[in-house]
Amino acid sequence: MRPSPRLGPVRSALVAAVLVLVPAGAAVPAGAAVPGAPAGSAADPDRSFRTTDPRITESSGLAASRAHPGVYWTHNDQDEPRVFGVDSRTGETVATITMRGVGEPRDMEAISVGADGNIYVGDIGDNLNGSWEHVWIYRFPEPERLADATVDATQFTVKYADGPRDAEALMVHPTTGRVYIASKNEDGGGLYEGPAKLTPGGTNTFTRVGEVPWVTDGAFSPDGKELVLRSYFSARGYAWKNGRLGADHRVRAPVQGQAESVSYTLDGSALMFGTEGTGSEVERVDVEGGGGSSGGGGSAGNGSAGEDGVGADGGNLTIGAVVLVGAAVLFLGFRRRRGSD
Repeated sequence: MRPSPRLGPVRSALVAAVLVLVPAGAAVPAGAAVPGAPAGSAADPDRSFRTTDPRITESSGLAASRAHPGVYWTHNDQDEPRVFGVDSRTGETVATITMRGVGEPRDMEAISVGADGNIYVGDIGDNLNGSWEHVWIYRFPEPERLADATVDATQFTVKYADGPRDAEALMVHPTTGRVYIASKNEDGGGLYEGPAKLTPGGTNTFTRVGEVPWVTDGAFSPDGKELVLRSYFSARGYAWKNGRLGADHRVRAPVQGQAESVSYTLDGSALMFGTEGTGSEVERVDVEGGGGSSGGGGSAGNGSAGEDGVGADGGNLTIGAVVLVGAAVLFLGFRRRRGSD
């Protein structure tokens, strides 16, 4: 999402403050990048990586390819109707797919790959805080070969049963194929369930089925038993059963300047957290058990921390966490104060 002019600098300043205030030599949160540290062998897929394509400036969604292990699909938010396939081994774009047969996107914020072999792109953002009467989902088959191509895409019109709203997270369940959207609101949003089958010829009404925190992206585990939702400052995992949210728990997420996206790896062994900006970084955080059905563990290649977020240094991670929470409080306070002016 492209932040509003008055809030963008504030958010950036707060994140910068977090990074500056963490003591020198302190352990960093699991999954956070260490400048100059190796991100794993270039031969290994699904490692932390940085995009190299100068066209990728506002990566707003992230999804692991089902057909091409180690490749991740991403897109800019306000751009042409196109997505980029990025090889996690090198950070290089290996395919640019242009969608044909859809209108001009307004605000593409999310992407997901379904078990049906299709890529779903959510043109669901609304920077005017819920002013669009409808939004769109685009769908096209994941290409069998990685190359630049133009493909025919299907466009679906989407409305919410309880009225327009802003959203940045779209998730396709890996077993049922049902599409879900999580709305974005600093005071808490909703989880919306789409119809059993999307219809291109009419309006697809999404119904609120759960309450969620402030969400910028989400992803189902490959086994469909867990839903992870992230925000600018944190991430949470939810048990998923019979199409509804269950017990939740903390999921470790890196500190990123514009925390916009998350995806499970294809094998469910880790979560990949993405951010916006030219040369944006995608950071890997391992999942306990390696199956995508439990909370996050330490980050591959960057060290790990204990269950309470305290590393071997005896507490530097806790200091960083306190600073991060303080920054979040200041950010939300600023928004409310400006809103009341």
